[in-house]
Amino acid sequence: MGDTRLLQGRYRLEELIGRGGMGEVWRATDESLGRRVAVKCLKPLGPQADRTFVTVLRERFRREARVAAALQHRGITVVHDFGESDGLLYLVMELLEGRNLSQLLEDNKQHPLPVHDVVDIAEQVADALAHTHRQGIVHRDLKPANIMRLGDGTVKICDFGIARLGADIGFTARLTGTGVAMGTPHYMSPEQISGGHVDHRSDLYSLGCVLYEIATGAPPFDLDDAWAVLVGHRDTPPQPLRSHRADVPESFERAVLDLLAKTPDQRPADATDLLRRITGAARRPSAATLLHASRAPAPAHPHLPWWTRGMTTGHKAVGTAPPLTAPPDPSAGLTGEWTTSRPRGTALPPPHTPPQRPAPRPGVLAHLAGRHGAGLSLGRLGRWEEAGEVHRAVAAEREHALGPDHPDTLTSRYEVGVALNRTGRDADALREFGRVTEGRARVLGPDHPDTLTARQEMAYVLGRLGRHVEAHQVYTSVLDARTRTVGADHPDTLRCRHNLAFTLGRLGRLEESCRTAQDVAAARARLLGPEHPDTLVTRYEVAYTLGQLGRWTDALHTYREVAEARARALGAGHPDTLAARYEVGTSLGRLGRSHEALELYRDLVGARTRAHGPDHPETLRARHGLGVNLGRLGRWQEALAEARDVCAIRERVLGPDHPDTLVSRREVAVGLGWLGRWAEALSSYRRVAEARDRVLGTTHPDALTSRNDEAHCLQQLGRQAEAVDLYRRVAELRRLGSGPWKTEAGACYEGA
Repeated sequence: MGDTRLLQGRYRLEELIGRGGMGEVWRATDESLGRRVAVKCLKPLGPQADRTFVTVLRERFRREARVAAALQHRGITVVHDFGESDGLLYLVMELLEGRNLSQLLEDNKQHPLPVHDVVDIAEQVADALAHTHRQGIVHRDLKPANIMRLGDGTVKICDFGIARLGADIGFTARLTGTGVAMGTPHYMSPEQISGGHVDHRSDLYSLGCVLYEIATGAPPFDLDDAWAVLVGHRDTPPQPLRSHRADVPESFERAVLDLLAKTPDQRPADATDLLRRITGAARRPSAATLLHASRAPAPAHPHLPWWTRGMTTGHKAVGTAPPLTAPPDPSAGLTGEWTTSRPRGTALPPPHTPPQRPAPRPGVLAHLAGRHGAGLSLGRLGRWEEAGEVHRAVAAEREHALGPDHPDTLTSRYEVGVALNRTGRDADALREFGRVTEGRARVLGPDHPDTLTARQEMAYVLGRLGRHVEAHQVYTSVLDARTRTVGADHPDTLRCRHNLAFTLGRLGRLEESCRTAQDVAAARARLLGPEHPDTLVTRYEVAYTLGQLGRWTDALHTYREVAEARARALGAGHPDTLAARYEVGTSLGRLGRSHEALELYRDLVGARTRAHGPDHPETLRARHGLGVNLGRLGRWQEALAEARDVCAIRERVLGPDHPDTLVSRREVAVGLGWLGRWAEALSSYRRVAEARDRVLGTTHPDALTSRNDEAHCLQQLGRQAEAVDLYRRVAELRRLGSGPWKTEAGACYEGA
């Protein structure tokens, strides 16, 4: 979007001043009236978006914009106009000169705001909410970033229409395919988290989270991951404000804790009731002296590195449940206990003492943080080579400025490992993750969540390298630590168990793999819901293992359930839905139901072509399945033509030695053999075998399979002596190369 783009011939966009999940905010000029305004432009959905969904979005946008424009209150941002320009939906609002509450906390170095300011903000927000709630309007996404304080002290709530729009149409879920509830985790009410009925009391809960944060410096559940935050909201009582700072009036503390009640009926009846209580708290004498409360940080330990200076304790809320005296009852459901980073009663690891180094120049750390963010953005765009270069440079500069074991340095090293992994440099990625694991274990301890995350990445890369025995050992060790520190049902624990199930399958321990995957799927269904994406990923793994065990009827049933659930949650054209449908076709073919498989693959080829184009690997994968089932139906001329076409495109797009290209070339040879053209088939089989020897090694199972194909072809040509000699060589190589291998062709490909 250019800096001087003109919307509807009236609103000239001049400067980007904000960007969020729903779109961008621009400083602009209304050239008709000659006034400065802010214009919020919603993210365009792109040509691939469902047309019905786009139509619904436009209608809801117009409705909610009218609602927002009708709100007239000094504490609510004024909406002047709204419209659509070249497919871009926009809102025109008053231009506010001030800082939002998140920025005020940043300006204050994350120290809490003076209590008289906190009380003043609470009064003004409660007054604005009382007005909107009387109109029957609920904000649904109240958070510090949506509350502005102007230069004259006026407080205004922003984004009423946008927040409600996102909630009503499930904007976030439809765009990301996650199915998560609308809202920001640190400020979501328990009823939002559980998908229950949301009314004005949900806004009151979110306001309680905001007031807690500006009064203490941290949200009520400031934990390590989003899931822990959500469970904290649902199950864990917040620590009293006065345990963080003693100068908060007791009456104000009580009002905030009442706002944070787990059930709506336990909260204040409405914002008017809250306003009366806050106003009463502000009149107490203690509130008048709060401006002068001391906030001096404790002196840093003389032997700790410079970056610990100024750090204080007490801003991390971890719940107030009593200490565990016995293992928790598994029937009691989730609690907040597992959200702590180590078990209660265990000692912290001894502190690591890095060498002293001078503090970096002012602004250096902020500059490096910005470059780190740019690297993450490049990764999200799939530009992994560039992302890796950025993270390597930032890691080197952070190491020089902060030391090799500083958490920021190790975070950059971790991202270098991720980029190496995404670009296929698995051995280099393994070394990088190993360095991060060792550094985090020294600084944070071996059982810290960040240390375990790096170790889990090591296990994943070991699996990619075909070193499944080592991967299994690391996954088992990480799983023990996860279970011990955060519990068996924590998402990180279940993710590790899922990966362990995958690894067991690659080790040939199929029954164990299947049982483990079934247990994880059941736990995820219980905790997240039967149609949550994570649940469906594990059920997909269950289906794959059932197929490996030859239980194709069970596999077909499970794949179908996954495909149907993904279609409901993500849409029929979502890549994950199409992937499950592909495996339905695989199962049908294995069960001899090739007529049904053929029709499914024809439909799938059309869907993949529309979504990705004719040369996309997934489109070609669907065409490969189509060709395999043509052969199973005895339609070998058609099967051969399909295999040759797919092979040619794969060779051009992926390269002649790519595993997918070699699978297609083998399918060409199979077709030639069934048509009695054994001499041509022998040439194709030999090309596949030579390429696999070159790429995978002569003892790899796929290479040995190709040599067996070649021997079979020699036999069909009457060259018995050569065939017997080759069979003997394959048997000897198989003995030499016994052990776990990575199957290059991929688990989901069907052979002929």
